[in-house]
Amino acid sequence: MTRLGLHANPLSTRALDLARNVAEKLKGRAELVYSRELGQRLGVSGIPLQGLEADLVISLGGDGSILRTVRRTPCPVLGIKAGTVGFLAEVDPERDSLDAALERVLRGDYYTEERMRIGTQVGERVLPDALNEVVVHAAQVARMRHFELSVDGKPVGRLRADGMIVASPTGSTSYAMSCGGPAVDPALDAILVTALAPFASAPRTLVVSPYREVSLRCIGDDRPTVLVIDGQEEVPLGAGETVRCYRSGRRARLVRFSPRFFQRLQYESIVPWDPPENPHASLPSSS
Repeated sequence: MTRLGLHANPLSTRALDLARNVAEKLKGRAELVYSRELGQRLGVSGIPLQGLEADLVISLGGDGSILRTVRRTPCPVLGIKAGTVGFLAEVDPERDSLDAALERVLRGDYYTEERMRIGTQVGERVLPDALNEVVVHAAQVARMRHFELSVDGKPVGRLRADGMIVASPTGSTSYAMSCGGPAVDPALDAILVTALAPFASAPRTLVVSPYREVSLRCIGDDRPTVLVIDGQEEVPLGAGETVRCYRSGRRARLVRFSPRFFQRLQYESIVPWDPPENPHASLPSSS
């Protein structure tokens, strides 16, 4: 029998209601294992996600919930949207058939898409991997800092900005895009470096080979700086500390039914182009 993990945002009524619905649909058809947070809200036993063993984990919520799930379990994750933003989700119950999606899960009719994650170190401290981005910014609001960027230990340049974003291709459509970065096909491995509100310069994103290491540090003063991983964890930085970012050896695994990245760009209005008249038509041949 298929063994499925089930996790939902415990603070979202919508996600909890959907979790109950999913559990009822799967009752007797799969072995369900609940996360501790979800089990407490539903009144059933649960175990920490870190120790949950399953064929895959169903995560219900927004992108933040999916990021938390991916971070805490090595199992493949099927995201079901039950939040405001669900770009990482494979199933949107308002557009897709939830019943059909669950049937495919039970049949094993899906594939696992691997996504690059960013590893981060500060001194000897190894921090959790980021699926979306690592952000270094001033601890005080609206206080610019002077950042130095290095690649493979060699300084590239300095600039004043509110912060710096080091993103993966998955994170290219998140915070980095709001700062003028490009949308990058997540099938690629790359490291994107984007300035957050730079002073006296147009925003530019530097796309770096995944075989390189990107380093950031604040220079010029000892005002406090903060490192944020995937919007989930904040790490205070000491004066002059260097943040090293590189491709992690641990890849995220997302459950997919079909390759729909470019369709999602339109669904979420990330690429505001007019849709094709026939999305299934092939491109015209060159003459």
